[in-house]
Amino acid sequence: MFIGIGGVSTGGKSWIAQKITEHYRNQKSVSVLCQDDYTLTQDKIPMIRDHIDWETPKSMDFDRFYRATVKNAKESDVVIAEGLFVFHQERFVSLFDKMIYVTLEKDTFFERKPKDLRWGKEPEWYIEHIWESQLQFQEDSKIKDKALIVAGEYPVDLNRIFQFIDS
Repeated sequence: MFIGIGGVSTGGKSWIAQKITEHYRNQKSVSVLCQDDYTLTQDKIPMIRDHIDWETPKSMDFDRFYRATVKNAKESDVVIAEGLFVFHQERFVSLFDKMIYVTLEKDTFFERKPKDLRWGKEPEWYIEHIWESQLQFQEDSKIKDKALIVAGEYPVDLNRIFQFIDS
């Protein structure tokens, strides 16, 4: 089974992938692929001002991400691919058996994002750019009839997610 988890930055995509992995712990083997591990080299990613623009599909090595996703199906019962642009290309959308799209209120995003220090402290203008980019590239309209739409605010309804993926 292929599961795609997409949506806004800091919405909880990785956390949901972890909870699905725990859900299947004693039943199925699960592999999780994070889109962040499949970006292009920094010299090939567009810049915005003096900053690398990670918030554009042009930052992604979609071919490598797709190959890894398909390859993992040979090793795992469940393959989860998660990231901002996981639904950006039709080949991913058609691959997924289940799709989960995580939304987040603007206020929650602006509260969480400055605390996300995985790549260091981001300037305020870039955090605004991240929000605007997700509005520009949001994928929910492409998949809304096929995906489970989940609010990323706490508490996340995990039972609803588990019922969806087990149906």
